[in-house]
Amino acid sequence: MRQVYFDGHGGPEVIRIGEAGAPEPGPGKVLIEVAAAGVNRPDCLQRAGAYPPPKGETDIPGLEVSGRVVARGEGVSWPKEGDEVCALLGSGGYADYALADAALCLPVPKPLSVMEAAGLPETFFTVFDNVFTRGRLKPGETFLVHGGSSGIGSTAIQLAKQFGAKVIATAGSAEKCAFCRALGADFAIDYKRQDFVEEVKTIVGKRGVDVVLDMVGGTYLQKNISIMATEGRLVQIGFLQSGIIENFDFRPVMLRRLTLTGSTLRARTVQQKAEIADALREKVWPLLDAGALKPIICACFPLEEAAKAHELMESSSHMGKILLVTGK
Repeated sequence: MRQVYFDGHGGPEVIRIGEAGAPEPGPGKVLIEVAAAGVNRPDCLQRAGAYPPPKGETDIPGLEVSGRVVARGEGVSWPKEGDEVCALLGSGGYADYALADAALCLPVPKPLSVMEAAGLPETFFTVFDNVFTRGRLKPGETFLVHGGSSGIGSTAIQLAKQFGAKVIATAGSAEKCAFCRALGADFAIDYKRQDFVEEVKTIVGKRGVDVVLDMVGGTYLQKNISIMATEGRLVQIGFLQSGIIENFDFRPVMLRRLTLTGSTLRARTVQQKAEIADALREKVWPLLDAGALKPIICACFPLEEAAKAHELMESSSHMGKILLVTGK
């Protein structure tokens, strides 16, 4: 099979493509003939040497794939050979074939092509767990998502609206703000031209925001806290700016009984991830089957052009998901 690998740590120029034998599925795993793989920021961090795969995982990047099951390991009753699925991976998606835990596979929703389904697992697992499980977003509450035009953001906007929240998104241009509103955001703020704190205060008044999903960190932490409602929840899933916050004033957290939480997904156990998969199957997959929401695909690149896909990801000019397609 073809597979992408990194020739050392660095920028997109270290990305290479080589050949290797296809892996064989062990107990509880399936082998997927990959139709497409999602490209995510953690892949870029892995390439730079800042986010190595968990112990026991392959060095091949790629956290999500879609395709056809071609082999099953011991103890797997579903999916079966020939089934079209999408799957969350610990690593290994940038290849013609990838191993996946059967418990982390989900069927391709009815309105979607098998290729489009590659844009589902990483963002839907991440958003559902962080916004609804950790953030406890409820119908009628106000939700703020930063980076609303990203893969995570476009998923968060759609899910929050489907579950009855008022949605505010920030994005980096008028075009991206229009994109967020088209997905269902009630308000979209161009953070490059507007002060998002003042804009949010105008929108929500003294009530504040109930749940914030942030992947920026740094100076955004104090700003997020300043606009949160009493009993509000801030969920941190990344640090595009910085994970180190100096001169942080903790008093508003105490006075308004705020919750600061966050998580990573990759290092969790299969069982922990399977619990999210079960919740998605029950609560979100019927919405996907009904066409009420979908992954927003921005661009597709052949496997050999993985470097171009990473360049687009790191440019932050994309709106929605970036995919690598194998041609199978």
